[in-house]
Amino acid sequence: ELMNLPGELDAAAVRQVAVHYPFDDSAACFTSSEPVLNEVWELCKYSMKATSFCGVYVDGDRERIPYEADAYINQLSHYAVDREFSIARFSHEYLLDHPTWPTEWKFHSIMMAWADHMYSGDARSVAQHYDKLKTRLLEEHARSDGLLQTVAQRPKGARSDMGDIVDWPPGERDGYDLRPLNTVVNAFYLHGLRLMSDLAGALEKTDEAKAYAEKAKRLTDVFKRVLFDAAKGMYIDGEGSEHASLHANMFPLAFGLVPPERVPAISDVVASRGMACSVYGSQYLLEALYLGGRADIALQRMISRDIRSWYNMIRAGSTITFEAWDDRFKPNQDWNHAWGAVPGNIIARYLMGVRPMEPGFGKVLIAPEPATLKHAAAQIPTIRGPIGVSFKNEPGRPLNLEVDLPVGVTARVRLPALAASASRITLDGRMRRCSLIGGRVVIDNVGSGHHRVVAG
Repeated sequence: ELMNLPGELDAAAVRQVAVHYPFDDSAACFTSSEPVLNEVWELCKYSMKATSFCGVYVDGDRERIPYEADAYINQLSHYAVDREFSIARFSHEYLLDHPTWPTEWKFHSIMMAWADHMYSGDARSVAQHYDKLKTRLLEEHARSDGLLQTVAQRPKGARSDMGDIVDWPPGERDGYDLRPLNTVVNAFYLHGLRLMSDLAGALEKTDEAKAYAEKAKRLTDVFKRVLFDAAKGMYIDGEGSEHASLHANMFPLAFGLVPPERVPAISDVVASRGMACSVYGSQYLLEALYLGGRADIALQRMISRDIRSWYNMIRAGSTITFEAWDDRFKPNQDWNHAWGAVPGNIIARYLMGVRPMEPGFGKVLIAPEPATLKHAAAQIPTIRGPIGVSFKNEPGRPLNLEVDLPVGVTARVRLPALAASASRITLDGRMRRCSLIGGRVVIDNVGSGHHRVVAG
């Protein structure tokens, strides 16, 4: 923006210099029958390229320092658009030595370590920093029943003291009632315990892996008893609260803490609240919707043209994702914030359904969720090479899914719910033994190469 410029200004007088971390523009692609979704994906992809100029994930131009939650979303979306793992690991390890203040951000370090291990297949960073990762569980704040009692709000003016954040900016919390025993904090804690169990197992620390898993299982029951309000049929914001926000329900759903029999009801609660969270919170909102069987609502959130949408960032004229949905929600926001690029990873991981089942993508889940999309195709980079997934989902016609797997990769192909009633399912033109798991048709141990699944 130029102000009080003497004389005339035309295009010939403007030069632009762009600096970014090495980026392979051809590593990933995506297209679908929904033009807005295609624009949103391109916005997210370019945001990964443009915000990497520091060589470490930063939370935008305003502060230019790493934060754990920002870096985690940046990491997942970067993995989805480029075959690059070093900057994510460097950012994660930097934050282990330079942690930031929000309570929930501590758990994101464990989540970054787990994602690094699963996507790269390399456990050396986990081994080197395992003891630091254990401290990010904040177990010193556990009370007698095992749940965490933390600082409901950061002391005014403090930069290093811990404080619960729930969502940011504060106006994006759906009226959250901050209590010392906070539902969101404890949802992250239980998620962290499960991931630490996996990480301990990867290092062959069998006893610790078992202990973390058992603690997570026991505390999940305590979490349900203390924080689920049976009369409301919802999770409340914290112990003693009468308020049940979107956040108190979407985080337990996203982290797999909701008992199976309650998943439909909690999914309906989450779906009913709209986009009552920030661009950061949308990571867990969209994960909750997909995991709760509401792919239709998740797609609608990503292609919305409302002010609280990714299309609003494009409409405003930005080529990089925002820190907040709009300037009216955060007047001092920056327009180059990678945590706003949530659909970059959600499209790859949930809409196209590509997620590692084993460290380093030795086995991969292919579980697309077309919802109302008529067709979509993506190339998704992995440590073993690109994975291609495309589908045709024309009304009244069989679902047609095509998958390309690199050498050395096997897949579990899980078809969307609409295929559960199919009278005939073929793999590469032949009938194939299938399983029905959770109401979904599953074809396991699909080998490398090109495959076509038809369900109709």
